[in-house]
Amino acid sequence: MSEEKRHPQRDDSPGLTVGAVAGMVGVSVRTLHHYDQIGLVTPSRRTTAGYRVYDDADVDVERLYRVLTYRELGFSLERIATLLDDPDADELHQLRTQHALLTDRIDRLHRMVVAVEEMMTTKKRGIQLSAAEQREIFGDDWRGEEYSAEAEQRWGETDAWQESRKRVARFSKEDWRNIKAETDDLERRLADAMLQGLTLGSAEADALAEEHRAQIGRFYDCSHEMHVGLADMYVADPRFTAHYDEQAPGLAVYLREVIRTNAAKHI
Repeated sequence: MSEEKRHPQRDDSPGLTVGAVAGMVGVSVRTLHHYDQIGLVTPSRRTTAGYRVYDDADVDVERLYRVLTYRELGFSLERIATLLDDPDADELHQLRTQHALLTDRIDRLHRMVVAVEEMMTTKKRGIQLSAAEQREIFGDDWRGEEYSAEAEQRWGETDAWQESRKRVARFSKEDWRNIKAETDDLERRLADAMLQGLTLGSAEADALAEEHRAQIGRFYDCSHEMHVGLADMYVADPRFTAHYDEQAPGLAVYLREVIRTNAAKHI
C-alpha cells in the first residue's frame, strides 16, 4: 500500500464514512479501525476533525471485500497484506483462486448442513440411524420418516410415544438389525401358521400373539388392550395390510384374529 494511502490527507469534502462502509460490507466499525491501524485497508483521507472517510469507494471497498474473503478462508492478516500488496501479483489470478477456494468451502459447508439436518431429523424421530443406514437395514422401500411423522401427529402426546422415543434413542445399529431379523422371522412363522390352518386360541397361536406383543414391548409397554388396537389398525390401514399380506394374502386379518383371541383371555 502506498505511503499516501497509509497517511491520507485531511479535508472535509463528502465521502463514505466508516459507519457507512461497515454497514455496506457487514463488518464492525472496530474491525475497520483495526484494518486502518495496521495499514491493511486504509480510508482515502480523514476530515479535519480526524474522522476516516473513504473517497475511492469502489477501490477501497473492493480491497476490503478481498480481505474479508481471505479471512473467511482462514488466512492471517499478515498473509493477506502480503498477497494484496505484492506489486507483481496478478489480481485476476488471485480472484480466480479465491473463487475456487470459496466454491470448495461452500461445498464442504453444504455437506455439513445436510449432515446436521439429518442429525436433527434423526433426533426428532428418536432413531439413531442415518437415512442410508435405515435403507440398508429395512430396505429401499422403507418409509420410516413418513410413518414416524404420522405416528407423532397421532400419538405424540401419549405416554407410550414418549416412552418409545426414549427407548429407541438407546438402540444401536446392531439392535435395529436384530429387531428387523426377529420381526421378519415372526412374520414368516405367522404366515406359516395361517397357511397350515393353526387354530385360533390354541397354545401355539397364543404364543405367537404374545411373541408379537413382546416385540412391540421393546418400544413401549403394550397392554392387551393396546395390542388389540394395533391389530385393528393392521387391517384398517391399507399400508399395514399390504405389508402383512405381502408375506401371505390374508395375513393381516389372520394376525388380528390371533391377537384378539389371545387378548380376550387376559382382558
